[in-house]
Amino acid sequence: MSIYILEEINTMEKQVRQRLWEIDTLRGFALLLMIIYHLLYDLKEFYNVDITYNQGIFFIIGKTAAILFILIAGVSCTFSKNNTLRAFKLIAWGYVIFLIMYIVVPGSNIVFGILQFLGVCLLLSPVFKNIAPYVLAAIGTVIILAGEVTPQLSVSHNWLVPLGFWGPSFSSVDYFPLIPWFGIFLLGISLRKVLYKQEISLFATASKYFRPLASIGKHTLIIYLIHQPLIMAALYIIFH
Repeated sequence: MSIYILEEINTMEKQVRQRLWEIDTLRGFALLLMIIYHLLYDLKEFYNVDITYNQGIFFIIGKTAAILFILIAGVSCTFSKNNTLRAFKLIAWGYVIFLIMYIVVPGSNIVFGILQFLGVCLLLSPVFKNIAPYVLAAIGTVIILAGEVTPQLSVSHNWLVPLGFWGPSFSSVDYFPLIPWFGIFLLGISLRKVLYKQEISLFATASKYFRPLASIGKHTLIIYLIHQPLIMAALYIIFH
């Protein structure tokens, strides 16, 4: 009987240590949507291809990618024990991208882009980790709704840009202010508390059709960092 119990405990420990494949799959799917959106953006902005990427189905593709990324980041952060290190890593990479874009594409300003935003979210996450999931969901919803108000407020400076308040001179091609996007991050933490109390996948095994996406989702950061240079290089070769 004791041997059987030990085997059951070992099995449970292995399940806990396993990655949540459905989370990796969703992350991979979001990454593909983001690559598609950035391809459309580059075609329009750099090669004047007649594509309206900021409305209709293409706009929905871009927003869906962003929402999935942030929601999954909220779910995943509570499984990690080194969020502070991950946060500063993301913020640092965000500034690297800012400098590269500033040099390569003058005028393409990136202020508080997705990487800086996610880094700050990770730094703030310990404040919310012990709050009940439904309270978190309520706070997140309020922050999301507040995002409908902040753009209408008149501000004379850009000191509060990370919060969602900006002045007349502000511009950024990649901008994710805490209001409203931090609300989505909190919804992710809330979902984690409700769906992953036992810290194991909701589904026993991954379908073979989802495995490629799950594999991509395991390497999100590196793919995020290299996808734009690869897209721009490919487009340069095609159009020149």
